[in-house]
Amino acid sequence: MTGLRGSRRGVRRSAGAGRGTAGLAALLLAASLGASGCGGGGEPGDGTFTAGHPEPDHLVPANTTSSYSFDVLSGLFDNLVGLTREGKGVNLAAASVTSDDQKVWTIKIRPGQRFHNGEPVTAGSFADGWNNAAYGPNAYGANAYFSHIEGYAAMNPRDGRAKPRADRLSGVQVVDEGTLRVTLTDPFNQFPLLLSYPAFAPMPKAGLGDLESFEEHPIGNGPYMMSGDWERNRQIKLVAYPGYTGPRKPKNKGVTWKSYSSAETAYTDLRAGRLDVLQTIPSAKVPEARRLLGDRFLPREMGTVDYLGFPLFDRRFASPDLRKAISMSIDRQGINKAVYNGDYIPADSLLPAIITGHRPNACGDLCTYDPVRAKELYAKSGGFKGTLELYFSNAQPTYYQWMQIVANSLRQNLGIEDIEFRQVPASDYFAMLNKRTEKGPYRQNWEADYPSAQNYLENMWSSGSNRMGWKSAEFDGLIARANRSDDQQEALRLYNQAEDVALREMPMIPLWTWAGQGGRSERVGNVTITAYATGLLANEVTVG
Repeated sequence: MTGLRGSRRGVRRSAGAGRGTAGLAALLLAASLGASGCGGGGEPGDGTFTAGHPEPDHLVPANTTSSYSFDVLSGLFDNLVGLTREGKGVNLAAASVTSDDQKVWTIKIRPGQRFHNGEPVTAGSFADGWNNAAYGPNAYGANAYFSHIEGYAAMNPRDGRAKPRADRLSGVQVVDEGTLRVTLTDPFNQFPLLLSYPAFAPMPKAGLGDLESFEEHPIGNGPYMMSGDWERNRQIKLVAYPGYTGPRKPKNKGVTWKSYSSAETAYTDLRAGRLDVLQTIPSAKVPEARRLLGDRFLPREMGTVDYLGFPLFDRRFASPDLRKAISMSIDRQGINKAVYNGDYIPADSLLPAIITGHRPNACGDLCTYDPVRAKELYAKSGGFKGTLELYFSNAQPTYYQWMQIVANSLRQNLGIEDIEFRQVPASDYFAMLNKRTEKGPYRQNWEADYPSAQNYLENMWSSGSNRMGWKSAEFDGLIARANRSDDQQEALRLYNQAEDVALREMPMIPLWTWAGQGGRSERVGNVTITAYATGLLANEVTVG
């Protein structure tokens, strides 16, 4: 999907990390004003609490891929499917999601649900929201997530200047108020998990009728409702919705999401008791936080992986041996200790350990620090000519720190002396990658949109969507076969075979998996922060 936590991140979206994308991507600190001076936690005895994060970009569910927005949206909306803290799919707004062939899906809506304005939640609420999201001229950030559904191509002509042939997804049919039938372009066994992504939230008619007002005051169907409008660059206040009938009934009376432009300022407020929950403590402050917070320090596993990508449209990086040599020149464990206090997990696969399908040491020697072998591969590749430019954003000071170590390793181990850094403003970084104007290896990350090997592999490496310019018919074919399989074990076997193809070619090298390190105040308990788009399980937090 980011200083506080990953901005969603990825190939088809701005990966800021990620939690995400998420990929997808790239973790951006908002350029907003800090909120450190305003208030503390909820007022004593009012049953509410505060949580800190950077400023969201949008609050229309399908117009954002940012985890900062997801923090708020996950409380305001119940999608058809949600995720448990372990990352398993569970029905929320849906009573059932079924298919006989993985292509045509029948979705039954749980009866009795209402939006916060009293409108009933029906099958049409989902169909209307998805059509609005998938319509190309709307240019929504999560538009591409609807590409599995029949009719998407007619709404999104390849020539962006051409008029769409349709304004509704032909594959989405409202059978009756409680039933939705969805037809995909191809069988896709991961579809139920895809439905957990925030973009697939329902939309009320009042919201679609005035999207500008909806952005400032979203009307959802989830356990929380807005209290007042979005106070931009300051805070967003949510209170428990009294009419909520779903499975996530809050154990508190509300949460206020405070916006921070600095992770350090947010951590200072946590220490001072002006903030109740912080999902990501700055790496430099982790040793202190672990000591001072005690059992209020909240470590967790994560699915966010950092990678170093290669612009294969530049012929200087065409040799897989060159890319492998660079991978084997990087001391992942040394960087982990020097920059991340030894808490991160050096990558041994394209997939993090929390994702089903991760195989320990799948990357083998290629992800192992071996200067001797790296030098042999470098010589075999013919070496590198010209200036090696290393690209990364300014979102985190740690990026500069480890890029310095990488540069020194390449000088010492491969003899590449002419190396220059290209530190790009976070707000411009992914636009640069999307335009393919970079001239050297670049930092990229991914966090799970939903917990699936497919979400990492297809979105990051497939020929149609990867940023590297890498094309592999073998990889694409294996992913397509895995997606179509109705046997989950067979699908995993095929996803792993596709992973092996990518590792063999190394168009992008895995570096490490993040460690989640948050904290809470003494006012709150039962704080759980997941590795997925849900992030903080706000409804479970107790206030005392």
